[in-house]
Amino acid sequence: MGRNKLSRFKHLKRVFGAGGLIIILATVLSACNLPAFGGYKGATAQGHDTHMLYAWLVIAAIVVGGITLSLLLWAIFRYRKKSDTIPKQFQYHIPLEITYTVIPIIIVLIVFFFTVNVENKVDAVSTHPYVKIKVTAFQWGWNFDYPQLHVDVHGVTLQNPEMVLPTGKTARITLVSADVVHGFYVRQFNFSRYAQPGVVNVFDLTVRHSGTYQGQCTQFCGLYHAEMLFRVKSVSPTQFWSWVHQEQAEGHSKVVSQLPSPVVKVRSTNSRTKI
Repeated sequence: MGRNKLSRFKHLKRVFGAGGLIIILATVLSACNLPAFGGYKGATAQGHDTHMLYAWLVIAAIVVGGITLSLLLWAIFRYRKKSDTIPKQFQYHIPLEITYTVIPIIIVLIVFFFTVNVENKVDAVSTHPYVKIKVTAFQWGWNFDYPQLHVDVHGVTLQNPEMVLPTGKTARITLVSADVVHGFYVRQFNFSRYAQPGVVNVFDLTVRHSGTYQGQCTQFCGLYHAEMLFRVKSVSPTQFWSWVHQEQAEGHSKVVSQLPSPVVKVRSTNSRTKI
């Protein structure tokens, strides 16, 4: 083997060795808890699926970036100028061109497949949710109505209401707006959905861990938009039913009548959902 071929072999070995190291690192990461990468790991089952997709996309980007950087550095040092001799010229390299065309297409298809899969999981609704809640956004507050339980929680500006959910159980949320466009957003859920006049949005939330999570309106809706806050409190099913009985005893079931009565056409953003 000539000196040039031996040198080229060594360079390729370094390049693929670096790429292999990155792939091994990604495999090791998959065996433990994935890092948050600056985001939230998702306090709900749906939000956790979103986080997993995000984390794996970041890892894939690191792997692709690492391999690309390795190839770039290899080309820089392997083909750096050594003399004034003009290198061999050629018009095209069909195998190489096919390679760098097909690989990105495969990557895009893989990302598309997993994105659609996660999106379907997030948008899927259970046929038998544990509890149903109608969330009404209005200027400038929130109303959480539990129609089957005859409980209603109402909060206006500077009186942030609290939506209580049972931990580990599926909660069906029906989201509507009484006036303008609002945004239902809970940071730690990795979830946001519009509350639009004339539109009914339906989705499920399954909180994984007990705790209190801050929510807010994310669409500018007028003067007191910044004060349109709420909380989501997740408790054990036993504590949830204790809370329900307490609310019923205190008569928190008539507040919804004080809200405007918007005329909305029922339309779900999920074609599989029947309202």
